[in-house]
Amino acid sequence: MNTKLAPKPAPKPGRVTVYRAVSDYCDREMSFNEGDLLYVSEDTNNTESAEWLQARCGTYIGLVPRNCVMNAEYVDFPLHDAAKRGNIEFVKECIKNSVSVNSLDKSGSTALYWASHGGHTNIVEMLVTVPNICISAQNKLGDTALHAAAWKGYADCVRLLLNNGASTNLKNNDRKRPIDVARNVDCYALIQLAMRGTVHPEDSNDYLSDSETENSC
Repeated sequence: MNTKLAPKPAPKPGRVTVYRAVSDYCDREMSFNEGDLLYVSEDTNNTESAEWLQARCGTYIGLVPRNCVMNAEYVDFPLHDAAKRGNIEFVKECIKNSVSVNSLDKSGSTALYWASHGGHTNIVEMLVTVPNICISAQNKLGDTALHAAAWKGYADCVRLLLNNGASTNLKNNDRKRPIDVARNVDCYALIQLAMRGTVHPEDSNDYLSDSETENSC
């Protein structure tokens, strides 16, 4: 996981950022050790926000001194990194601690995009169930998670995305839709079926069987 020295961004209400502690800390309501991950809620509505930040570490929830957090290591895009690597346990931890599933990395991509790009079906399945997830968010290249799954040939990810409302019509910067970049018959068939109507798992399996038979002839 990539880390760097903590920047000092202006606090944003409701935003949760992740830091790795560089020293031990112990107080009545919060305690952590060097190397532990801190999930920090930056809430400008907190009257003590100038000096204290709301944080979670394991089972502990409480206020920690701002300077203690600012001296920690800032963890860059933790959810994206976990989704890329297929680390489902850390994805669960991030979601549990309210790390935004709609946050964008430097490429403008979401964690769902990277999970789809890597074919991590279990993580895609988890992310699409998170309330208010932007399932068809486009990155700087205009690609969506469905573009990524179709291009990489991950039919199970394609099916999950379609069954949860992913758009089949969005075009990337090359003016290509997900169906235009699909690399195998399975992904193409699923997207084509979705473009004709609603995808039902039973129907899509039947359609794939027919397509595979035709392709083998």
